[in-house]
Amino acid sequence: MSTVQMKQPRTKKPLVHVLLSAGLLVMSAPFLWMALSAFKTDKELSASPPVWLPSEWTLSHFTQLLDKLDMPLYFMNSVIVAVLVTVSNLVFCSMLGYALAKLKFVGRNKIFALVLGALMVPGNLMLLPLFVLMSKLHLIDSYAGLVLPFAAGAFGVFLMRQFMQSIPDELLEAARMDGAREWYIFWRIVMPLVKPALATLSIITFLGSWNNFVWPLIATNSPDKYTLPVALATFATDPNQSAGSNGMLMAGSLLVVLPVLLVFAVLQRHFTQGIATAGMK
Repeated sequence: MSTVQMKQPRTKKPLVHVLLSAGLLVMSAPFLWMALSAFKTDKELSASPPVWLPSEWTLSHFTQLLDKLDMPLYFMNSVIVAVLVTVSNLVFCSMLGYALAKLKFVGRNKIFALVLGALMVPGNLMLLPLFVLMSKLHLIDSYAGLVLPFAAGAFGVFLMRQFMQSIPDELLEAARMDGAREWYIFWRIVMPLVKPALATLSIITFLGSWNNFVWPLIATNSPDKYTLPVALATFATDPNQSAGSNGMLMAGSLLVVLPVLLVFAVLQRHFTQGIATAGMK
């Protein structure tokens, strides 16, 4: 009986690896197709049956895209908006998460219940009120109008609050007894301890802001404020520009995805640790 139990994990292990590899291949196939298609010629893009690996690698689609679209401007717009949204979420969500986790004040539980309730509200339901509010504040077609509605999110507050609960109260009380102010405790003691959670929130927020399409589409009027997804979608739906431009669309999509992959590659270790330990106490 013990021999069978000892051998069971060994027989299951290769099967698990095969299943995981197959799942990875299925999930990554669309991205691989897009990335390879960006370097194919127009003839290979329209070939039947489809050609996976290009026989002639070309950068012509990237050069054509740069000629037709002001990609550096749209790329910079996306970077500015995504970075500002990410930084503001790290600051504000951490502050509120710390207050809900470690400070005692009247109405704390009600505020946390409000945060949980906000998590259940569909994001698209808030688009109309946000648009009206930004219009009243004269922030439509501006960076502020793209950033302020997402400067703090309910999920970020929930994540930081759950993670900060794992910090021992005795550590904070010892700092207070030594005369440390609350602001000092937050920045010098708490924030260094929650780096995995900050990395997790950074990736999730940056990814959501970078790929955000609906709000930048309705909150911008002039092309010089377009972000990359909006500019690429506008180009794809314009028959005068996008006719026969599948290669350019693949190249543009690859340019949109690469920064997100770079951010994830840099922070993936902290991201995994943050997801694994969030909520533990």
